[in-house]
Amino acid sequence: MAQDVQKQKPLTILKEVFGYSDFRGEQEAIIEQLLSSHDAMVLMPTGGGKSLCFQIPSILRPGTGIVVSPLIALMQDQVAALRIQGVSVAFLNSSLSYAEVQKIEAQLLRGELDMLYVAPERLCQERMLSLLHQIDIALFAIDEAHCVSQWGHDFRPEYIQLSLLHEQFPQVPRIALTATADESTRNEIISRLDLVNARLFISSFDRPNIRYRVTQKNNARRQLLSFINTEHAGDAGIVYCLSRKKVNETAHWLNEQGIEALPYHAGLSAQVREKHQEQFIRQDGIVIVATVAFGMGIDKPDVRYVAHLDLPKSIESYYQETGRAGRDGLAADAWMVYGLQDVIMLRQMLSSSEANEQIKQLEQRKLEAMLGFCEVISCRRASLLGYFGEQQDEDCGNCDNCLEPVESWEGTTEAQKALSCVFRTGQRFGVSYLIDVLRGKLTPRIEQFRHNEVSTFGIGQELSELQWRSVFRQLMARGLIAVDMDGFGSLRLTEDSRPVLRGEVSIYFRKDVVRKKRPDKKAARRKRSGQYDDNVANSANPELWDALRKKRTELAQEQGVPAYIIFHDATLMEMMEYHPKTLHEFAQINGVGASKLEKYADDFLEVLNAC
Repeated sequence: MAQDVQKQKPLTILKEVFGYSDFRGEQEAIIEQLLSSHDAMVLMPTGGGKSLCFQIPSILRPGTGIVVSPLIALMQDQVAALRIQGVSVAFLNSSLSYAEVQKIEAQLLRGELDMLYVAPERLCQERMLSLLHQIDIALFAIDEAHCVSQWGHDFRPEYIQLSLLHEQFPQVPRIALTATADESTRNEIISRLDLVNARLFISSFDRPNIRYRVTQKNNARRQLLSFINTEHAGDAGIVYCLSRKKVNETAHWLNEQGIEALPYHAGLSAQVREKHQEQFIRQDGIVIVATVAFGMGIDKPDVRYVAHLDLPKSIESYYQETGRAGRDGLAADAWMVYGLQDVIMLRQMLSSSEANEQIKQLEQRKLEAMLGFCEVISCRRASLLGYFGEQQDEDCGNCDNCLEPVESWEGTTEAQKALSCVFRTGQRFGVSYLIDVLRGKLTPRIEQFRHNEVSTFGIGQELSELQWRSVFRQLMARGLIAVDMDGFGSLRLTEDSRPVLRGEVSIYFRKDVVRKKRPDKKAARRKRSGQYDDNVANSANPELWDALRKKRTELAQEQGVPAYIIFHDATLMEMMEYHPKTLHEFAQINGVGASKLEKYADDFLEVLNAC
C-alpha cells in the first residue's frame, strides 16, 4: 500500500483505510511529529486510539514501520484487522514455521510491507538487526512502553535492550506508547529508551464511559453474581482475583451458576491459556476469571465490565486492568469489592517481600494510594486522575460516590478505642479478637489471656461487629495500624497513631452502606459517556440487532478472525441508527473504510434492507 499513498494526507488515510472522518485528541499532532522524522513519547488511555498514531505514519512514510509488541495475541489481532483494512502487514513470532518466517523476511527485504510486528526479544537478535540494516525503516513504534520500567507494574527485562534502536538507527523516528505511567515511570521510559529529545504527548487519562464502583466486601461471590445477572447478563467480562486457587474456584462456581467462565493464570499450561484466551476473544458473552497474568494487549473492544474480587496492589495496575473494559467507547463498568482482609493480606505480602528497601517503600506508597482511592468519599474519577497528575474541576457524575454520595461520621473516640485496644492487648492479636474484646465478648481465649480485665474490654458495644471491621479497615488504610509478618494478621500501632491517641487530630470515617439498585443505571452512563448503549440498540429493533450480529459472526468465522475485527458494536449501532440503503450511504458509517466497504457492504446492506 505504501507506494500508492505516499502523496496522500493523514486524514485521507484515516478515512479511506480506517473509515473515520476525524482525528481524536492529539492523534493528528503525533502523526505529524513522526512524519517530520521526530521522536514522540505518547501517554494515551486504553481505547484512545494509540495504534493509529504509528499505523498511519507507517503507511505514509517510505519503508516499513517496525512495531515492537510484547504479546503474540495482540500482534495477531492487530495484523488480522489491518489486513482486512487492506494494509500490507505481517508479524514475526514463535507461532510461525521456519518457512513462514522466510517468506515474511523475503517480503520485508523486497519492501512489500507497510508494517512488521515483532517481539522485543526477536528484534534484538543479530539476525533480525542484520535484516533491518538492509531495508528502509519508516519508524520504530514501542508499544506497551511501561514494560521498560522497573518502577512500573509490568516490567519486562527484554525491553531494556531497546535502547539499541537509537544507537544503531539514529535517523529513524521512534514513538513509545503506553496507557499507564506515573511521573517516575515516565522518566524511566524516557531515560532507558534515550527519548530525551522526544516530544511528550499526554492525553487525558479519563475514560468517561467507564463507571467506577467500589463496594464493601460481604460474600464477594454472591455480590459478583448479583452484579453480573442484574447489569451484565450475557456480556463479556473479566474478573480479577489475587491467587490461582481463587481463580479456579471462582470460574468453577460461576459455571455452576449458569455463567460461562474460563480460568486464566500462569499455573495453567500454555496450551490451556491460549485456548481460553482465544475463546474469550472470539466468542460473545464469555467471562474470563484471571490473575494479573491476563490482559496486557487484549484488544477485545466489547468487554462490558472488569470486576475485582481482591484489591489491586497499585493504582497503575487498577487503571490498566479496568481499562480493558469499554475500549469501543460504549458504557462499561469497573466494579470492585474490597474489605479488611484485603488490606491485611497485601500488607503482609509487602512486609514479607524480599525486594530491597527502596522498592518496598515505593510499593508501600503505591498501596497507600490504592487504599486511599477505595476509601475516598469524594469523586473517584477525580481521585484516579489526580494520581496521574491530571486535575478535574467538576465531579464526574459517573462513579458510585457521585451517583450516591457517601456519608461520613466523626469517629475520633471510636478510633482511640480501637487503637487503645491494640495497645492494651499487647499488639499481637488480629481484628476478630480485638473486636471481641471491644464488644465485651467473653471467650475462652480472652479469659486465657485475661483481656477481660483490660480497660478496653466492653467499651465498644455501641458499634456492631461489621462497623468495627469498617473502623479497623479504615485505620489500616490510613496507615495508623500496621500488620505484623507473623502470618496471623496481628496488628500493631504506627507512629502516626500517636496524635490520634493524644486527641490532637480528629478522625472521620466513611459510612459503609449497601448500595441500592438504581432504576436506570445504564441511562446515567449513556448521559455521561455520550455514546451508544448495547441495550438501546437491542430494544430499538432487536430483530435487526440480532441479524447484524449474526451476519458479523458468520463473516468472522469464515475468515477465522474475532467478530469485532469485522466491525465494532459501535459501527453496527450506527448502521441501525442511519439505516444506509446504498453503497454511498454505507461508506459514511464510522469504521467503514474502502477495503471493508468492498468486502462487507453488500452483506450488511442485504440485512438492513430485509428488516
